[in-house]
Amino acid sequence: MTKWEYITVPLLIHATKQILDQWGKQGWELVQVVPGPQGTENLVAYMKRPLVD
Repeated sequence: MTKWEYITVPLLIHATKQILDQWGKQGWELVQVVPGPQGTENLVAYMKRPLVD
């Protein structure tokens, strides 16, 4: 069974693609994007990648 590690990443509206591309190159897969605590202008990305033993 695959074990996963998770991370939350704050997203800046004007640099979303660059931020997601950067994390994707490190093997992180986007799971979901939700509004941050300050509302829709501050987004939070939830990401996962397989855990390396």
